[in-house]
Amino acid sequence: MIDVREGATTPEDLTRLFVERANARDAEGMAALYAPDAVLAFPPGSATVGREAIRAVCERLLLHAELPFTLEPPLPTVRYGADLALTSTRSADDTGGRVQVVRREPDGTWLRIIDRPESKAGR
Repeated sequence: MIDVREGATTPEDLTRLFVERANARDAEGMAALYAPDAVLAFPPGSATVGREAIRAVCERLLLHAELPFTLEPPLPTVRYGADLALTSTRSADDTGGRVQVVRREPDGTWLRIIDRPESKAGR
């Protein structure tokens, strides 16, 4: 099956696409924004590794999430060369900052490789 979903053409696109797909209750589409071997620091205090495990976390999240998710304004992106970047937002729900390391793929799209959705100290 060919995935016809929009790909992220900039690092900043990933947050918008994640929110759009979450609001559409599309856990598979949310997981598609992650590299196959990505690490998601969620639930808090744990690490979820791999796209399939991340999809399962997204499914559970959507079962309990109060929608719609709000698109949070991005903080400035920090780039390392042409293919790695650090993206972040301040959370609208006061859980702290959200940070992601993202990588440009050979086809030019960007995927999350490390994602820490909540980073408030002491959590």
